[in-house]
Amino acid sequence: MPQVNNESNQRQGNRTKAVLPVRIKGTDSSGLAFDELVHTLDVTPAGVRIGSLRRMLSVGDEITVFFRQRRFQYRVIWVKQMKGTTEYQVGLQALSHDAEPWGLAAEPKAQAPGRAVSAAGIA
Repeated sequence: MPQVNNESNQRQGNRTKAVLPVRIKGTDSSGLAFDELVHTLDVTPAGVRIGSLRRMLSVGDEITVFFRQRRFQYRVIWVKQMKGTTEYQVGLQALSHDAEPWGLAAEPKAQAPGRAVSAAGIA
């Protein structure tokens, strides 16, 4: 169960809690190509935390994330298996920088504490 980098020490920019459906493609740690539907847990302009992944990835792997009609390239910077499950959370770092890759700029800046952004807006 590889786990590297304390994400709080490595994060650049403010994190926004956002549960957004995304599709990811890449090659897992066993060398098999995959195409899987997952969701984001939180996002920044420079990275994203993905949940509900059922494939083991390795730190340094490059994957493609599809959101709406957009495509982004990311590098895996940490992997964590969720206790008691076969699911993983993965921290990804953007390989190119888009000013607002997730389209959340129109969301209110001052959200109530504990509220998250979902695909339909604020949850």
